[in-house]
Amino acid sequence: MSDRILIVDFGSQVTQLIARRVRESGVYCEVHPFNKTSVESIKSFDPKGVILSGGPASVTHHDTPRAPDGLFEMGLPIFGICYGQQTMCAQLGGAVETSDHHEFGRAELSVTEDCALFQDVWPPGERHIVWMSHGDRVARLPDGFQIVGTSDGAPYAAVADESRGFYAVQFHPEVVHTTHGADIIRNFTHRICGCAGDWTMAAFREHAIAEIRKQVGAGRVVCALSGGVDSSVAAVLLHEAVGDKLTCIFVDHGLLRQGEAEQVVALFRQHYNIPLVHRDASDLFLSALDGVEDPEKKRKIIGGLFIDVFDEEATKAGGADFLAQGTLYPDVIESVSFAGGPSVTIKSHHNVGGLPERMKMALVEPLRELFKDEVRALGHELGLPDSLIGRHPFPGPGLAIRIPGPVTREKADILRQADAIYLDEIRKAGLYDEIWQAFAVLLPVKTVGVMGDSRSYDYVCGLRAVTSTDGMTADSYPFEHAFLAQTATRIINQVRGVNRVVYDVTSKPPGTIEWE
Repeated sequence: MSDRILIVDFGSQVTQLIARRVRESGVYCEVHPFNKTSVESIKSFDPKGVILSGGPASVTHHDTPRAPDGLFEMGLPIFGICYGQQTMCAQLGGAVETSDHHEFGRAELSVTEDCALFQDVWPPGERHIVWMSHGDRVARLPDGFQIVGTSDGAPYAAVADESRGFYAVQFHPEVVHTTHGADIIRNFTHRICGCAGDWTMAAFREHAIAEIRKQVGAGRVVCALSGGVDSSVAAVLLHEAVGDKLTCIFVDHGLLRQGEAEQVVALFRQHYNIPLVHRDASDLFLSALDGVEDPEKKRKIIGGLFIDVFDEEATKAGGADFLAQGTLYPDVIESVSFAGGPSVTIKSHHNVGGLPERMKMALVEPLRELFKDEVRALGHELGLPDSLIGRHPFPGPGLAIRIPGPVTREKADILRQADAIYLDEIRKAGLYDEIWQAFAVLLPVKTVGVMGDSRSYDYVCGLRAVTSTDGMTADSYPFEHAFLAQTATRIINQVRGVNRVVYDVTSKPPGTIEWE
């Protein structure tokens, strides 16, 4: 088993970025909520070190999150970040205060002493830009700690007790705005914790196959195949693990992109020779969605119907014991609100919150531990074609959550055409691989237009394109105006039912990538 790092989550919106940085250094890690983490669970996980995340609470208040009792006596290296620094210092006998000097955004840190955390990255005497987000600050250090870095708003911006392997910073090294932040995290995982950095997709592939075989045993598996990157990689991995005990079920819910159904059938039946059931259930789904406006209800309806269809098709195929799907790690983290914890549920994901309790099959989720770019790396490891691996993410509920308000077949057809034109223009411009995700949205409003000599009253089409590394944060893609104008003209000219096109420039946060 590869070395591993445990991240204790106190509810920061960027905790997942800590995990990304750790994994980028070749070390496996997991994010566990603070209120489900104990000395016993830490021993069971057997990490080489522990990272305490940031969070929205204040250490100065009663009954706010703390690190598990006994953690600091376990002999493990510990790295506290922001709230993690504050609770570490408070729990070890120091003091935290609410400060009038808040720091939000970029700040300048002065390196005052050398330590293993900064070695070969930030020499003493240098000043570096870091990313801060705090109102409280450490006011008194626990015994054994020394200051290794300061900022205008945080006199104890970086501290260390090297004899015990304890390090803590007020800033966020996981955020890209902190210069050399990834190198600092790597110093903790490799130099301080002694991790070998040998966690690779080849190692994960071998481990995942063994885990699938252990879980499935002699049982049969049906895989929820959507044709996207996640479910396709999951299907090929499963087929490698269990062979003919796998049947892929591809449900066309009438909300796929243009030509997608045909592409999926051709790829899996002809290229991979994996048993595939293709079910056109578009009438069933669109009928169930008739008149439904709330996006959470849409997701629940689609998730529930998927299970109905899988049960039905699995029975026809001779029965199955397990349902496999391409759930990813960000889906799990973002969808779960830790009971009693500070995290909030932004939205239910099709692969998580949309599955009803009545499901008759146990779940197999072989990609549940991976981020999106790691899934793409695994796809390369498995030999999937670049044309599939490089595809932009597509949500399980499909176009249903790109049509705010009620969904109809007419709206889905209009959106499908507009989306295909948009993506075609992006590919022609050579921009597809620069963009994390691009898609069209059909807005629930109509506007007046002039087409020829006639008045039109048609829908507004919104275009969305973002850049991102993991989907947890995103910025709008800065298209040239000429590109947007050309794309808008083509959509309006070729798609009956659209007479106006707009471009969404919202980042994540405060928005989400999808509109619903």
